[in-house]
Amino acid sequence: MMDWTDRHCRFFLRLLSRNALLYTEMVTTGALLHGDAERFLRHDEAEYPLALQLGGSVPADLAACARLAQAAGYNEVNLNVGCPSDRVQNNMIGACLMGHPALVGDCVKAMLDAVEIPVTVKHRIGINGRDSYAELCDFVGQVRDAGCRSFTVHARIAILEGLSPKENREIPPLRYDIAAQLTKDFPDLEFILNGGIKTLAECQEHLQTFDGVMLGREAYHNPYVLAEVDQQLFGSDAPVITRSEALAKLRPYIARHLESGGAMHHVTRHILGLGTGFNGARKFRQLLSVDIHKSKDPLALLDQAGELLQGR
Repeated sequence: MMDWTDRHCRFFLRLLSRNALLYTEMVTTGALLHGDAERFLRHDEAEYPLALQLGGSVPADLAACARLAQAAGYNEVNLNVGCPSDRVQNNMIGACLMGHPALVGDCVKAMLDAVEIPVTVKHRIGINGRDSYAELCDFVGQVRDAGCRSFTVHARIAILEGLSPKENREIPPLRYDIAAQLTKDFPDLEFILNGGIKTLAECQEHLQTFDGVMLGREAYHNPYVLAEVDQQLFGSDAPVITRSEALAKLRPYIARHLESGGAMHHVTRHILGLGTGFNGARKFRQLLSVDIHKSKDPLALLDQAGELLQGR
């Protein structure tokens, strides 16, 4: 989700669900400690509950970043042990760390010792060369012994050579059964299922087994799937927000961003998924992805797009 779930995207998604836990894009320890930390940590309080996802493998650096996250107000720090890209592998970040469970344990312990907010881990069910269930249990067990109590499990192995990150989300088969076995063998831990989940009906089915579910790309490409999350999964009796209402509530945020010198496409690139499944959806997307770059009055263009959502 890198370059996707930035602060503008999260503000928009929060309009659709008040209760879902939102995650940042993965931020490397180097970016926070040696780059523009304020840019990566910046967020609006409206985004809470909010977790900062970190990429790194040096315990002291991760501890320092966890302290930054806590000071900035984040509710959770999540260590990414699932990203399979070559770029992060070369820096000992992401899924390759599944081959080093003791190091992941050291990282988790360092972060837990540094902060009071929860420290969680997101991982795969294995990597090529280390994909047996026994090795998965060894990984979870060592990280548990370091103090982690919550694991988000992407129910695919990661192929670290020969597949692109996109292929790693499609080619290795989903094995929900393996993730489910973890809940039986580690009943004291929290397990959140990730991978291939597209509908709230699927979420409800998986919640019979798991403590939670994570939606990634589906929530980005089809964000309106979150509109009924509060009602169906959290027991809210508030009315379901419409697409039109969501855009209207986003408008003041966009106006403030423009006043501060920002461009409207910084925000609207994240809402194109609202334009799906109705007459005029294509025009909605065109207005906010193509025409927006030609307009001298971007808010008027936004209002034009909003008219296409009336009653939806």
